Amino acid sequence: MADDDYENLELTVAEGVAHLTLASTSNFNSLNPTMADELVDATTRLADDESVRCITLRGTDGVFCAGADLALFDGDERDASNLRSLASTLHDSVLALHQAPKPVVVGVNGVAAGAGFSMALAGDAVVMADDARLEFAYGRIGLTGDGGSTFWLPRLVGLRRAKELILMDEPIDADYAVSLGLVTESVPSEEFDDRLAAMADRLASGPTKAFGATKRLLVESYGRDLPGQMAAETDTIASATQTEDYERGYAAFFGKEDAEFVGR
Repeated sequence: MADDDYENLELTVAEGVAHLTLASTSNFNSLNPTMADELVDATTRLADDESVRCITLRGTDGVFCAGADLALFDGDERDASNLRSLASTLHDSVLALHQAPKPVVVGVNGVAAGAGFSMALAGDAVVMADDARLEFAYGRIGLTGDGGSTFWLPRLVGLRRAKELILMDEPIDADYAVSLGLVTESVPSEEFDDRLAAMADRLASGPTKAFGATKRLLVESYGRDLPGQMAAETDTIASATQTEDYERGYAAFFGKEDAEFVGR
């Protein structure tokens, strides 16, 4: 499956994996309004499509995303409405990835700055090429973070370190990003494509509904006390018995073989 209607994205779906590539018409894969609209359309469709069991998001031509296309703005207070619109649209796509009932793998294959930094943090797993880098970058032009960056950072690295990363705003290389917990793993750039594909294929062959429900449990745990969380766990694990994947997993366990999950 392919979608040729997008101007700023490339999309293919094969073997249950949706490969979504940022391919902006703006320089350095920058975010423009059309790209933001297309991201909402694509991420929402893929999140809802039950035939898609894993979503990958990556950049192209050695750049993930360098942030908003600043050439579209005026550099003064007149930009407020345009930035509000662009940020709100970006947020819809980030939320779609965050709430997707399936694994989301982000592949950072080059610079990820500003909005690109934020999108890089939105994956359930993040593979980063060893020559790529993360940059908060908003403060360099006198702006504050968007795209969920101020939500993810303190949860991933702690409040004190999040303040340091934002205020000092030094480029973060792949090894440091792994040590901070911002990304899952760093791989040599020549192995990046293969590793991203291998991780996506592995996740797409898993119990998709159980993965999605467990993602939701983890996220919602921040708003519950322990009794409330365990009550949610009880309801969720009981509901999981209604899936075909549970039946397959149960049979495989007693058959002493690996389960072949189908995502239902």
